[in-house]
Amino acid sequence: MINEILYPPIEPYRTGFLPVGDDHQLFWEECGNPEGVPILFLHGGPGYSCTEDHRRFFDPDHYRIILFDQRGAGKSTPHASIKNNQTKDLIDDIEKLRIFFKVDSWIIFGGSWGSTLALCYGIDYPNRIKAFILRGVFLGEHDETEWFFTGMGKFNPEAGIDFMSFLPENERDNYLENYYNRLKNTDPKIHLPAALAWHNYENRCVSLVPVSKIDKSSSDYLAPALIEAHYFYNDFFIKDAPILENLDQIKDIPTIIVHGRYDIVCPPITAYKLKQKMTNSKLIYADDSGHSAFESGLAKELVIATNEFKSIR
Repeated sequence: MINEILYPPIEPYRTGFLPVGDDHQLFWEECGNPEGVPILFLHGGPGYSCTEDHRRFFDPDHYRIILFDQRGAGKSTPHASIKNNQTKDLIDDIEKLRIFFKVDSWIIFGGSWGSTLALCYGIDYPNRIKAFILRGVFLGEHDETEWFFTGMGKFNPEAGIDFMSFLPENERDNYLENYYNRLKNTDPKIHLPAALAWHNYENRCVSLVPVSKIDKSSSDYLAPALIEAHYFYNDFFIKDAPILENLDQIKDIPTIIVHGRYDIVCPPITAYKLKQKMTNSKLIYADDSGHSAFESGLAKELVIATNEFKSIR
């Protein structure tokens, strides 16, 4: 079903690494039309990465599609690094990418944490934004953090109980710090099981239809778990500049917000709150979807959104 909704698979016509300082190098790729309207894809997490299917939300004949893995994520190096990895660093990285690609302004497509980063970048560089497409909105607020750890599990109690039960009983009152300490530990016997527990909790809640629990540890789970914990523990490095209080310069930018009606990772109220602040926006709830962009209802609305913004030059 999803293959019928998305554009056909495509390959990049150019890839590479961009040094951005602090020993970090970002993996990037370009797809679609080299002369097309530039659109930047911002992946979620923090700490996840771009995939081949992320290219498929966009008409490759119309868009110059730019994707990259954020600091510590995916193919970017050093892998799973939280050193010099804060929201301001990622904002600066996006601007360095814009200059590298010789783009004057672009459409920003961000999902989940990618929506947070899109808005933060827009607040700092409002003149570089043509439009926003935001999916599964997350604003980095304290109640969203509390929801992630204690709310999601109310809808998937097996996943929530497994997540908390991983920690010894005496560590459960301070679960975030103790997970973070385990994930930062250099011993794989400590950080890999913690990363697996974190991955299972999130992965079992991300879709409307829950997926099965994974039993085998893998280093693939470390970057998302560690980097997410790093950002959660530090209030996403935006505590002193809440997004909803700093939207004045971007509130009139054309914006389409797409959110799963049954998103239990990022509750739908968050998208509604953002819609009230973004005066030139519309909010679409996908009534048959949770948080994952690859559920059919969300995917369909996202493709409709990218097609609608083909009128923007």
